[in-house]
Amino acid sequence: MASAARSCTRLASSATAASRTYTIRTAASTTTRRAFARQTFQNSSRRGYASGPSGASSKTPYIIGALALAGAGGGAYFFLNNGGLLQAREGSSGETRGVFTPTKDDYQKVYNHIASRLEEKDDYDDGSYGPVIVRLAWHCSGTYDKLTNTGGSNGATMRFAPEGDHGANAGLKAARDFLDPVKQRFPWITYSDLWTLAGVCAIQEMQGPIIPWRPGRTDRDVSMCTPDGRLPDGAKEQSHLRAIFGRMGFDDREIVALSGAHAIGRCHTDRSGFEGPWSFSPTVVTNDYYTLLLEQKWNFRKWDGPKQYQDMCSKSLMMLPTDMALIKDKEFKKHVERYAKDHDVFFKEFRDVLVKLLELGVPFQSKPEDRMEFVPTNA
Repeated sequence: MASAARSCTRLASSATAASRTYTIRTAASTTTRRAFARQTFQNSSRRGYASGPSGASSKTPYIIGALALAGAGGGAYFFLNNGGLLQAREGSSGETRGVFTPTKDDYQKVYNHIASRLEEKDDYDDGSYGPVIVRLAWHCSGTYDKLTNTGGSNGATMRFAPEGDHGANAGLKAARDFLDPVKQRFPWITYSDLWTLAGVCAIQEMQGPIIPWRPGRTDRDVSMCTPDGRLPDGAKEQSHLRAIFGRMGFDDREIVALSGAHAIGRCHTDRSGFEGPWSFSPTVVTNDYYTLLLEQKWNFRKWDGPKQYQDMCSKSLMMLPTDMALIKDKEFKKHVERYAKDHDVFFKEFRDVLVKLLELGVPFQSKPEDRMEFVPTNA
């Protein structure tokens, strides 16, 4: 009891510092980062709740006739049926000057535009679309099945009703709509690449680790939508987690590392049925998810909704049964303890497993060493 009281006092006092400004992303110590994060949470006037439940394909690279004029530049973009895109650049006399091949600088421009929108559009949940963008990237990638080599981020099939309407994807229309203006400004990027790059951007702009990324995904049609039930169900426990993540090819350590994404975002009653944030820093990437799991006392919330846990200290945080499974299972728990103890270890292993997740099932023409790293706008 004394320990719990000290913990409550510590959490309350750490929330008194005033500043909602995103400071230098790596210079702060873990203690400073947590204090800033909790202040961001408690000062926010937006207390909604966040988390919860396109083109023909072919191997023949011919142009299928979708032509879009490139805004002010006057270039012509020729869309290919495999989701790729060429741009015929025209000179003043209309002559073709070559085919457009995106470079790292071009992808950095896409990144910067996403980051700019994240900064400008602060009317979602705790003042950021970042968490729901990460959830979009996660859910479009987490449908992969290693046995059938189906699903994954290649395809962006959540654009279509069968997959977009899956219960686990409830609320993700907000993220897709947020990114549509980016697609309009950069029509050469596929939805598949855009959604995953946006996830990388959101993580980095929320002070998370640098996530290496590479393009090469194509957009597919409705026939490639994955069946419902491939994403985790928060109401289940450890056997379910191992079944879902094992299907994708992840081991226990990777399962726990990916679960650290619950440091950001919230659950909504009108989506998953659950309600509340996991941490005091729903728009800042930290290892607080693990420390809170271990340090706080959790009991069942008394309410009319589905089974979920509530912290006894502030009664403002929640954990799902799948979250609590990470400290009930001894194999999972040892990784929770590692990440709670060492923020840098968590960032490194989270980075590596997120790269793996975003690339599952993608038939890249490039090599792993071709991955790009983007400069955060808040660096």
